[in-house]
Amino acid sequence: MGNSARRMTQPSIIAIVGATGTGKTALSLEVARLLAARGHHAEIVNADAMQLYRGMNIGTAKLSEAERAEFPHHMFDVLDVTAEAAVADYQKQTRTVIEEIFSRGNIPVLGGGSGLYVSSVLFDFEFPGHDLAIRARLEKELEERGIGVLYRRLMEKAPDAAARIDQQNARRVVRALEVIEITGDTAALGTLPEEPVYWCPTQLWGVREDRDVLTTRLDERVLGMWRDGLLDDSALARVVAASAEGYAFPTNLDRDPPLGGLAPASPQAVTLQALREGWPAEQYQRQLDLMAERRQS
Repeated sequence: MGNSARRMTQPSIIAIVGATGTGKTALSLEVARLLAARGHHAEIVNADAMQLYRGMNIGTAKLSEAERAEFPHHMFDVLDVTAEAAVADYQKQTRTVIEEIFSRGNIPVLGGGSGLYVSSVLFDFEFPGHDLAIRARLEKELEERGIGVLYRRLMEKAPDAAARIDQQNARRVVRALEVIEITGDTAALGTLPEEPVYWCPTQLWGVREDRDVLTTRLDERVLGMWRDGLLDDSALARVVAASAEGYAFPTNLDRDPPLGGLAPASPQAVTLQALREGWPAEQYQRQLDLMAERRQS
């Protein structure tokens, strides 16, 4: 797995990408250990938007400080939960970190589940600035007229970009319209060229897993998070979910909890709804039981 940049003689980033639950974190540690066994020093760089935040340790499956002690880790716990995660800021900060790693003669291992954040570092990718006045006007219109009006406008102006954005993700819809107003066109909405240009030499490692295996693994992970005390992260989860770019609750979580009808489709959906609405543990367990009964029937 990789690209033409692997053949270059200068140092390379090792980037580990894949869907949630495919084992990117474990692989990044294993790669660092293999490099160490061969006399190289690796440093791990986070590309998961949620793991930028202090707290949220259980809900984001973040490695503990003890687990991170084996190798230097960067771009973890760098934001307060009330701060806004902006991919443009992340790109600048992370590239500085990677340049410092190279200056020490070490190898950066970049990994995480946020595709835009990974791409922002690896590729020659420029982001437009912000206009607070335009942003404030769009957010006021969002509050007064609803997300549907703004999303339809985005569909008219930039249908390709709109197709990549969940129409319930108000933050991304507002940002896309803001960019169009700032730049006057749709070219800056984050579409990579057909032949992406790498920022620096890169080895791109893709991790895959069978869908059925992945679904079971994610269900078990969510249940384990709850047992480990996920509710302790709940206040942070509600703040971060509203502010991190690229993240949004599923649309069905905006409705009342299904106490009498069909249970949600997965433990992930149940858990997200429980966090958002502050369910007591008894209500959460009742929903899990309902879901299990439906699966068995």
